[in-house]
Amino acid sequence: MNKRIITIIIVGLVLVGLAVFKLMSNKEKVEKNIYIHDADAAVLVETSSPSSHTFERSLNFLGTFEPIRQNTIGSDASGKIIQLTVEEGDRVGKGQVLAKVDDELLKLQLENAEVNIESQEKDDARYANLAKENAVSGVQLEKTKYGLRSAEIQRKQLQKQLRSTSITAPFSGVITKKMIDLGSVIGPGSPLVEITDISSLKLTVNVPERDVLKFKLNQSVEVRADLYGDRSFNGKVTNISVQADKAHNFKIQITVANAKQELMAGMYGSVSLISSQQKTALAIPRKALVGSSKQPQVYIVRNGKALLTSFNAGTSDGDFMEVIGGIKASDKIVTKGQVNLQHNANVKTVK
Repeated sequence: MNKRIITIIIVGLVLVGLAVFKLMSNKEKVEKNIYIHDADAAVLVETSSPSSHTFERSLNFLGTFEPIRQNTIGSDASGKIIQLTVEEGDRVGKGQVLAKVDDELLKLQLENAEVNIESQEKDDARYANLAKENAVSGVQLEKTKYGLRSAEIQRKQLQKQLRSTSITAPFSGVITKKMIDLGSVIGPGSPLVEITDISSLKLTVNVPERDVLKFKLNQSVEVRADLYGDRSFNGKVTNISVQADKAHNFKIQITVANAKQELMAGMYGSVSLISSQQKTALAIPRKALVGSSKQPQVYIVRNGKALLTSFNAGTSDGDFMEVIGGIKASDKIVTKGQVNLQHNANVKTVK
């Protein structure tokens, strides 16, 4: 009997050993087939150096479209949301009810105030008649009139609170964010929804000091959106900053009518301005740009590393962007392959 148990144990151990060996063998095969990215491997890129470029008479300044109005709607009332009529993406008109706060208690308080006023009015009339007959003092009549005025003021306060239980849209627009749900309990000042109005859009561009005087308030300018290519929209200069930033650029705001809502907030856009003469300046290919045109960046190759570098941009045309500062003519700018890059990555340039 003991020999049989020993035999079973030995056979079991052999089977376990074979299973472990098989698993280890399979693990080695799987690991050989798994691709592990080498973070230190050099990324193949194409580069070019900034060069002089002649910008034609039409100067372009880049920016991003922003809504003419965007506001987070809060509540003046407190209580539970018993009605919610909008969802994100809904279009709403000015004065439209967006949500309703439970107003049952306020209605009862207002009803009680009405009863109180009715009682005060009767007391006032009764004491006025008695005062004519010198049956009551003038002080008592005066107190009655003050009581009536106080009750009327209380009624007005309750009426205002009752009106505030209906949250309405202050202007027409689109619900771009919803912060509450049906049944939510809110207090005064609680944010409910965000409304965005894109019936008109604002395009803000940074203009170098040498070009700022080319813009005048109410000046008509030609605006383009990257999405629509060469198609232009009519814009009007509505604000010119009176103070430059550290790079000596001035913010110019152009308002663009958007009745058909073909343009959307967040799109890239540019404003064109006719110049009296051509201009030659240091420029880089626009395809080298990384990120947004409001905060332009490029990858510069130095000592085999790709360094993400910010620079000050000036005017631009379809293919080139003027460099005002931050990049030197001797720098090597990545023009192809930057989608695979990150700051300080190893790179290898195409020869």
